[in-house]
Amino acid sequence: MDFPVDPIMMYKYKAEVLLKEYLLADSYVLYTAVLGGILMCKLSYDITHMISSIYFKGYASLTKMRKIEWNNRGMSTAHAIFITIMSVYLVFLSGLFCDQLDGPVTFRSSHLSNFTLGVSVGYFIADLAMIFWFYPSLGGMEYVFHHMLSLVCAVYAMLSGEGQLYTYMVLISETTTPGINLRWFLDVAGRKNSKAYLINGIAMFVTWLVARIILFIYLFYYIFMNYDQVKQMDTFACLLISVAPTILFIMNVMWFSKILRGLKKTLAKRHVD
Repeated sequence: MDFPVDPIMMYKYKAEVLLKEYLLADSYVLYTAVLGGILMCKLSYDITHMISSIYFKGYASLTKMRKIEWNNRGMSTAHAIFITIMSVYLVFLSGLFCDQLDGPVTFRSSHLSNFTLGVSVGYFIADLAMIFWFYPSLGGMEYVFHHMLSLVCAVYAMLSGEGQLYTYMVLISETTTPGINLRWFLDVAGRKNSKAYLINGIAMFVTWLVARIILFIYLFYYIFMNYDQVKQMDTFACLLISVAPTILFIMNVMWFSKILRGLKKTLAKRHVD
């Protein structure tokens, strides 16, 4: 006796098979992740455009390039929120890099950690493409260099499985991106004198200090304390771990000095007013 087939259940079954046997299969998970990162960029870009068109009256009066940068910052904010949450989870909560596990921490990875790096690789590819296409409107050579260095580190950690702990510790610094973008949004919207602009400036100072200064100092300390494990890695991986965080830290300090000067200027202006 034949039983009627529920079309909804059939589609659900086919979707589960596609997910398990193709998209999350070992040989395809990285390609899926990179593609997912690029699609996430496209989706967040379009959603930013749609929401801004409806709820921000001044959006329509922006120039074409301003709108592109506005939407691009919405895209980078979406990635920053995603990678910050995933990095904090993988480094501190997942147990993947805990000291109780056997084997060097420098060689630990998982499907989830690889997939997460793949999403970030997709973002860096999409954002770099936009920066090059509209250069220098979306950022100068410092942004190109920062993204290229981040992309190389993320790709290598994803493909080799080496040094993912250090890569994720660096990626936690993306927690500062939403604050940076919000400051730009408020500036473009003519809200530089608002309380929100001041609060955001203070919050940005604190998060930058913690995520891009203190955390990097701890990273250098952690690398030094586990250097016997670092030496077991491939030569190129050792070079990346030694050079990339150092260069990024120098850039972070330079940008931090600008943030500090900007905050002092804002506070001084409010004191006078």
